[in-house]
Amino acid sequence: MKIAIITGASSGIGMEFARQMDAGFKNIDEFWLVARREEALQELSAELNHVCRVFPMDITEEEKLDQMVTTIYETDATVCMLINCAGYGIMGTFDQQERNAQTGMIRLNCEALTNITHRLIPFMKKNSRIIQVASSAAFLAQPDFAVYAATKAYVLSFSKALREELLERQIYVTAVCPGPVDTPFFDIAEATGTTLNIKKFTMVKAKDVVSLALRDSYDKRAMSVCSVPIQAFWAVGKLVPDNISLAVARKWKELGW
Repeated sequence: MKIAIITGASSGIGMEFARQMDAGFKNIDEFWLVARREEALQELSAELNHVCRVFPMDITEEEKLDQMVTTIYETDATVCMLINCAGYGIMGTFDQQERNAQTGMIRLNCEALTNITHRLIPFMKKNSRIIQVASSAAFLAQPDFAVYAATKAYVLSFSKALREELLERQIYVTAVCPGPVDTPFFDIAEATGTTLNIKKFTMVKAKDVVSLALRDSYDKRAMSVCSVPIQAFWAVGKLVPDNISLAVARKWKELGW
């Protein structure tokens, strides 16, 4: 049995992956939808044409992952696609934010992503795909978004290295690095702080991010960067020294951009 596993499937980018793949991926037997909110997963499952299994769980909990891995063994499933979308961000000055919320970002965005990827690779075969949702925040250190940007820099670096390690086995890893996406992400992120207005001008739709990510994964690309402004931001991050980029960001903040 061929399966696709999507974490963070209850909303936003994860939900959009499920919907687009349901429309176009006829060679997948089952979608395994993973997130904490069971009701939202059940609603999504009912909407899709594929057979779905719902795993209402927090992927930072090892016992829950044990149960999912056991199910893979019992069904003799092959993980054709792993799409890691679970994650969150908190905006605001680092020392003014709740400590548990900050360390929770590291546990979910980095540790849990690493753990589930490590546990599922043994169930992958030639031409399997791993899609890791990073962020354009990975391109540059971001004051007032310090921990989130650092976690996404980890995801991007990890994905690039893992891609090289798995190439001989023909398992392909793509890191997705969108800018601001029109999802519920900002409902949580801006609860204690606000982003620069200029970021809102680069907002894109989740469907566009996912459509490009699936094409880039099919084409075995290392990265997927949606929209011209974010592609330009990536180039700036590669070419311009950090101290200059951070000084520009500081000025934008002072001007209220």
